[in-house]
Amino acid sequence: MLTTLQNPLTLIGRLLFALLFLPAGISKIAGFAGTVGYIGSKGLPMPALGAVIAIIVEVGGSLALISGFGTRFAALALAAFTLVATFFFHNFWGVPVDQAMMQQLMFYKNIAVVGGLLLLAAHGAGAWSLDARRQD
Repeated sequence: MLTTLQNPLTLIGRLLFALLFLPAGISKIAGFAGTVGYIGSKGLPMPALGAVIAIIVEVGGSLALISGFGTRFAALALAAFTLVATFFFHNFWGVPVDQAMMQQLMFYKNIAVVGGLLLLAAHGAGAWSLDARRQD
């Protein structure tokens, strides 16, 4: 039974990942100055470039996942981006105690997202994707 659900579940999984990243990327475009300021507040160099990279990865990666085009590469790029961002923006070990619990939850949520993206990279987009159509 689960093998018959493999393609629809993979599509739903891709769409749910996109639902996480696409609105985040769009909000970074809409609030570009605030995004640059936030990145800069973490002490990262070249915050404007970092914001542009984040937008490209989040929006581009989401569109790739939605269409199922370049899915393995997009999933790897989103996983790497998420992993790096997690250590800079959810460093629960370096925040005041009253903020640590929330940052720890966000940290481990992101680690789980990375795990899911790695599974998607390993197994691909499924038959309901542009990647599958290109192989025909």
